[in-house]
Amino acid sequence: MNSLTHEQMRTHVPIVAWLNIVGSIVLLGIALFLLVLLPGIGAMSGDRQAMGILAVVGFSVGIFMAVLALPGLLAGIGLLKRKNWGRVLAIVVSFLNLLNFPLGTLLGGYSLWVLFQEAAGTYFE
Repeated sequence: MNSLTHEQMRTHVPIVAWLNIVGSIVLLGIALFLLVLLPGIGAMSGDRQAMGILAVVGFSVGIFMAVLALPGLLAGIGLLKRKNWGRVLAIVVSFLNLLNFPLGTLLGGYSLWVLFQEAAGTYFE
């Protein structure tokens, strides 16, 4: 398989960055939706116990998903700024994305292919 040149890295790295940023923003949107939706359902039910449970679950799951989204967002920003820490963080996020079948697997595989190229070392210097 051919290695990417430095010029090709200028195309592929921003693609990886924006895919991570957009994916993280979608996850943050889902987190916000859950933070609002579940307590709202509990309030509409009129049952005090349901209100409490759904508020706790909505808050917990929403915050958990928001925390999961932050590394991808930071990695994307770091890649756009051509920071080596962004590359390292993106590699870690990419390995974790491999478990998220099917879209995360595609994103993780593509990201790892780009970030492990020989030209990546000089691109991020």
